[in-house]
Amino acid sequence: MFAKKLSIILGLLALAGGPTLAQKRPAVKAPAKKMAGVPAALLAPGKSVYTQYCLTCHMADGLGVDGMNPPLAKTDYVLGDKTRLTNVLLNGLQGVEIGGEQYHGVMPAQASLTDAQIAAVLTYVRNSFGNKASVVTVGEVKAVRAGNKK
Repeated sequence: MFAKKLSIILGLLALAGGPTLAQKRPAVKAPAKKMAGVPAALLAPGKSVYTQYCLTCHMADGLGVDGMNPPLAKTDYVLGDKTRLTNVLLNGLQGVEIGGEQYHGVMPAQASLTDAQIAAVLTYVRNSFGNKASVVTVGEVKAVRAGNKK
């Protein structure tokens, strides 16, 4: 008798959306999307460098600050010549026009970063914020740094 009543109560709870709903399996999450081209594992070190040295001025979304710090998202400056971009990190930059807008902020030279850190952060920037571009290698950074010493 008790079992029959219990069965009826559990059935009513199920119809009413009671505690038995908590017994459902959690929804299966879709696998994380892989970044096209550059593996996420390659971007992680660059993201770390970006967070430590670049985020304050260029912001978490890479859009910079109007009139002060230029955007890193979808600009020829970032997506174009890797040597020019590497030189910006090594030598700093003040006063630049990007996309018809002047930016007056001063970017200090980051020459104290290792070649690997510079390659990593540039690869990260060139493949974040909607950007899709080739990686910057440690060898390319070394060559630019050596060219600056001449």
